[in-house]
Amino acid sequence: MIVSHQRRFIFFAVPRTATHAARQALRAGLGQGDWEQQALFGAQISPVPGIAELKHGHVSFRQARAHLPEEVWSAYFKFSFVRHPLARFVSACCFLNRRNPDFSGNEAAFMRAACGNERFMGRVLLRPQWELLTDAEGRIAMDYVGRYEALQESFDEICRRIGMAPVVLPKKNHSVRASLAPCDEELKEAVARRYRKDFELFGYDPQDDHQAGFLAPDAAPEPAPRAEICP
Repeated sequence: MIVSHQRRFIFFAVPRTATHAARQALRAGLGQGDWEQQALFGAQISPVPGIAELKHGHVSFRQARAHLPEEVWSAYFKFSFVRHPLARFVSACCFLNRRNPDFSGNEAAFMRAACGNERFMGRVLLRPQWELLTDAEGRIAMDYVGRYEALQESFDEICRRIGMAPVVLPKKNHSVRASLAPCDEELKEAVARRYRKDFELFGYDPQDDHQAGFLAPDAAPEPAPRAEICP
C-alpha cells in the first residue's frame, strides 16, 4: 500500500499483480509525508497504527477505510491492478514453493490439493482480489483498476492521472515458472469455484488459456483484455 498526500493517491497492492514493480516506479514521485507499507523488499511500515499492525502491504480497502480520514477517501485517487485468477493462483503457488524441491514436476497435483487446503489458502498472497478492492456492499471501491495483462498501458494511464511522467515498469519478484506450470481441467474447475467472485466481478473467463497467459509456443496471441475496469 502507498499513500501519497503530495499527489493525492492511494495504491492498493493486490498480491501477484506486479505490485513490487509498481511500487518501485511510484516511489520516484513520492514527497515528504507520503508513506508506504510493504514487507518483502526492505520492510516499510505505515505511520498509521491500525494499518501498521497488519505487518504486510496487501491492505484491503475496508481495512484502510477504518483508519484513514474521510477527506482522504473523498479526494484521493484510489487504484490497483487485478490479474486472471488462474494465472495469479499459479504464480502465487510457484512463488511460495520456489524452494520446495517436491513442487517441481508435481505442480498440478500440488495446486489441486492446495485449493482444498484452508490453511494454505488463508495466506494473504492467495486472498481473493474482490476482498481487497470492494466496499462493505461488495462494490468495487477503486477509481481505477488496471489489468496485469495490459500492465504497461494501465500504468501509463495511472501516471497520467496522478501527474507523473510515465516510466517503463521493471520486472520484480517474477515467478519464472508461472507460465509453464501445467493446468488441467480439474485444477481449472477448482480455481473457478474458489475464485468465482473474482472471475465474475473483474470479467475473466476461467476456461480461457489465452486470457490467463498460458499460451502454447505456436499459438496465435489473442487480443489483450481491456486495460481499465470501470467500477
